[in-house]
Amino acid sequence: MRNPDEIVITGIGTLTPIGLDRETFWTNLCAGTSGAAPITAFDTEGFTTTIACELKDFKAGDFMDRKNARKMSRFSQIAVCSALEAVRDAGLEGSLDPLRTGCVMGSAAGDYEILEKQFAILQERGPGKGHPLAVPRIIPNMAAGNIAIELGIHGPNMAALSACATGVHSIASAMNIIRCGQADVMIAGGTESTITPLVVDAYSCMRVLSTRNDEPQKASRPFDADRDGFVIGEGAASLILEKRSHAEARGARIYAVAAGVGMTADASSIAAPDEEGRWAALAMKQALAEARLPPEEIGYINAHGTSTKANDRTETRAILSVFGSSEDCKKTPPVSSNKSMIGHTLGAAGAVEAAATALSLYHGTLPPTINQDTPDPDCPLDTIPGTAREADIKAALTNSFGFGGQNAVLALTKEG
Repeated sequence: MRNPDEIVITGIGTLTPIGLDRETFWTNLCAGTSGAAPITAFDTEGFTTTIACELKDFKAGDFMDRKNARKMSRFSQIAVCSALEAVRDAGLEGSLDPLRTGCVMGSAAGDYEILEKQFAILQERGPGKGHPLAVPRIIPNMAAGNIAIELGIHGPNMAALSACATGVHSIASAMNIIRCGQADVMIAGGTESTITPLVVDAYSCMRVLSTRNDEPQKASRPFDADRDGFVIGEGAASLILEKRSHAEARGARIYAVAAGVGMTADASSIAAPDEEGRWAALAMKQALAEARLPPEEIGYINAHGTSTKANDRTETRAILSVFGSSEDCKKTPPVSSNKSMIGHTLGAAGAVEAAATALSLYHGTLPPTINQDTPDPDCPLDTIPGTAREADIKAALTNSFGFGGQNAVLALTKEG
């Protein structure tokens, strides 16, 4: 018997480097399309890395009121646009209960473009010459605030901020708000737009970005022996969450069940993951336990899969410790990395990848990992190389691991 209190996903909205709507994103993801290209947002002369996964041809006014859009930073604009699509997709446009609808929309950074411009004005022109609305445009919680303003909703409204685990933490927080009875419908997700000179240079100084500038579409290479770092990306995703009883009462289509969450901390380094992946593994086990799923029922893992040496190796160890061993990889479910195509969207990554995982369950298709030409022997996984795979799976995990050792894993199950 279905549990009327379980949390289900009834709407999905995405803006990514490979599609500015859910259907285009999903089609290109399954086709193995790369969104990487030379950076157009600023002059990259002298930069070590000159490539990124940008949102191509994005104009906020094509999706929302132009006047409202002009008041927002880019990360807020794409968050609002993803939320509007998710609400339409869920069949809730014009029918949201404003007192019973909330939003948790996270961002790892907020708006660095305006921050950098305001600092330049201060340096060049002195105090008192900056924009009066700079602060509310920069701060990370404004994506959630702008979604509430755009939709006229008055329920719980906040932002999660936990580096690359932000998206899943947003979803987990929204799930708990519904369980506590503080909302019937929650918009949950993540957004990021930080392809700016300061951010790109800062990541370059950490030596975590790929420098395969002459081959941008081949630069993001999760689990490949020749990977040299991630490709920074931008994007947003929003999921509509509600209890099954609420969704069924209004006849909603259900993509998947948000069955469980695991959250841990490495507590070992501000940047490097725990080398053995112990706490990432524990987060996976927690998600399985809350979802009441044995490991053998997981048919797919949407990996964090950043394309850095340390992350991919550590995540592999974590997966093997939960599902099998390096000597018997047949026990491990197929694993793939969306970041091979959309790049690393930082605070949006967990939400975008949760959306992709829900679509995998709904459509019975597992997106590939592209650019894995030489499998890394330290990553002995079935990474679905090159070509999408049809698979009628019943349950899946999506992993998100952030700087500071913050780990978040979401378990999803197939509807029906």
